Amino acid sequence: MKSDEHRTDNVIDQTAAHVDASRVQSSADDPQQRIDLLEDMLREAAKESQSAAALNNRILRLEVEMAAMRASLSWRITVPLRAISRVIVAVRLAIDIVSRQAQVRNGFAGAIRYYASTLRREGFHGIVRLLGRLSEGVGVADRPPQDEIYHEWVRRYDTIELAQRQTINEEITRLTRRPVISVIVPTFNSDERLLREMINSVCEQIYPDWELCIADDASTEPKIRRLLLEAAANDKRIKIVFRETNGHISEASNSALTLATGEYVALLDHDDILPPHALYMVARYINLHPTGRMFYSDEDKITIDGKRNTPYFKSDWNPQMFLARNMFSHLGVFERSLVSEVGGFRKGYEGSQDYDLALRCVERAGHGAVIHIPHVLYHWRIVPGSTAGSGNAKPYAFIAAIRAVEDHLRRGRISATVEQSFDGRDILRVRYALPQRRPMVTIIIPTRDSLHLTRKCIDSVLKKTLYRDFEIIIVDNGSVNPETLSYFTEMSMHENVRVLRDDTPFNFSALNNRAARESNGEYLCLLNNDIEVISPDWLDEMVGLASQPGTGAVGACLWYPNDTLQHGGILIGLGGVAGHMHSMMRRGNFGYFGRAVVTQNLSAVTAACLVVKRSVYEEVSGLNEELSVAFNDVDFCLRLVKAGYRNIWTPYAELYHHESASRGSDLSPSRYQHFVGEVRWMEERWRDWFERDPAYNPNLSLSSGVSPFSLATPPRIGQLE
Repeated sequence: MKSDEHRTDNVIDQTAAHVDASRVQSSADDPQQRIDLLEDMLREAAKESQSAAALNNRILRLEVEMAAMRASLSWRITVPLRAISRVIVAVRLAIDIVSRQAQVRNGFAGAIRYYASTLRREGFHGIVRLLGRLSEGVGVADRPPQDEIYHEWVRRYDTIELAQRQTINEEITRLTRRPVISVIVPTFNSDERLLREMINSVCEQIYPDWELCIADDASTEPKIRRLLLEAAANDKRIKIVFRETNGHISEASNSALTLATGEYVALLDHDDILPPHALYMVARYINLHPTGRMFYSDEDKITIDGKRNTPYFKSDWNPQMFLARNMFSHLGVFERSLVSEVGGFRKGYEGSQDYDLALRCVERAGHGAVIHIPHVLYHWRIVPGSTAGSGNAKPYAFIAAIRAVEDHLRRGRISATVEQSFDGRDILRVRYALPQRRPMVTIIIPTRDSLHLTRKCIDSVLKKTLYRDFEIIIVDNGSVNPETLSYFTEMSMHENVRVLRDDTPFNFSALNNRAARESNGEYLCLLNNDIEVISPDWLDEMVGLASQPGTGAVGACLWYPNDTLQHGGILIGLGGVAGHMHSMMRRGNFGYFGRAVVTQNLSAVTAACLVVKRSVYEEVSGLNEELSVAFNDVDFCLRLVKAGYRNIWTPYAELYHHESASRGSDLSPSRYQHFVGEVRWMEERWRDWFERDPAYNPNLSLSSGVSPFSLATPPRIGQLE
């Protein structure tokens, strides 16, 4: 979130909760005894029935106490003795990890061969990285989990056994609504085996109220006709239409739609697979969300030989991210009347016909009618030439996607351009036009001394920013350095720079609120004094987004000077109260399914660089002055969401954040106690958000001990919830 020489920052990215620190402080002076006591308390905390976020908070508090003790003289003196025990623990951990590998690699010989190949390929550091990932039990934020780890997760949390089938059958009898779901499949000269597996996956659905509508697009292989006729003869719920001429996927899909009589339609490709509980979960969520008209699920990929991999656990409905790539389609379910209202599939959008359909349906139904089902209900087949294996396998499909989004923006009378963000990646960028009359932006920079940072910040804004309709308000919170005061006098001579002197005790929220009241801008930009501009169009990008209807706060992409990511958006509950998404990721990586490089809606963004319309800022009464140091930006953003606005993070406004240079010790007693108080404040107000940030997924971990976007073990949502 934010940083200043007055403020804690690294700890802000963590979380905390209730712990009786006095038990530790009143214990024996022997540091080892205190550590033992803390570890006992950790075990006690793990036994308690509490949310994952609250447990993370408690662990963090204990870790802070441990760090303080480790800085003591007595602890440093006993380092050699503890080193021996650490070696023993490390050996035990390595043995445990190798044993786990042996279970999935045909015994210890297979595990040894695996590590030998890793050593040859990646060297000793590759082994270290591998052991680190396996000790976490999951993956890392910029790539999916290893197959064997995902397979174990599937076995434990995503496999429907006989008992679950019985439970589902009982639940089906209690559903208030049992809509017929029409599964729409276009096919043309399909692989016979894969087509049969697709049909079988529908026939094996536990939910019985379905129909399978297949349109054969004039296949030239006689065996396809025989297979389809045989399937229809075996199950009266299977309907077939044989087209006389080949019209490609859009026309074939429309032909399949003519067979549909169900209240909802689900889209399925001819070689993909539905798990047996897929349509039950759809029906269940239709009952849970009676106003929903569009439903989509999580997905993974499946090889020719049936091995699942690459799970994609999606956020809840995310309009901005949807414009960057099609997050809807697998498994995508539409109210059939809605599909009819928008005219079905459009010819000329082949390869992205489902994306185009979803865009038009969202326009008609509204964002509130789109419901996310956080379960893997679709297995996308990886075959040569498929976009499941490579996002750019079908360039014509990507061109159609650009056209579909352009059409969507044009219909909404939104002035913007659409372009490919990265060569070879199916990621779109929507570049919003600025209002015809450029609005004034007030850039608010609170500071106290730290002249080398403040000067770099202001100089970069003045010299590198293309957007020129701005003023700067420097809020001087008690600077005493003569050079700093001289610099402020110099800067105040600029016609678009003002200096406000405020000698009150540091309160980040109050300083920004005061400057906002005295601003001339139609938009406000909250900016830390340790920020340096990278991309000259940063303010154009942020104002363009902030000017879109319904937008709350817009956050920027902040990099450390070593080109690792500091701020890629804030996730609520990550590590406890809140944490940075993709933190410390190296520049050039794309993050979890490209999320580090796409514009998206998030629950919160950092006030280290934040743009918001001033009227919106005032509507929610600005920053909360009860939160003087930490979490004021998180609280502000959540209040915007509560008021009906959508916050946005953009990767295209890039700036450096020199926070390590301006930050003091995160573990000083006074800061720690203040931080604890603000954590408790956030817990009281926003606790319901900690377990289910709509920008994240309950199948992904919130733990501070593993990377964001790692698998949650267990998920925060039950198998049949």
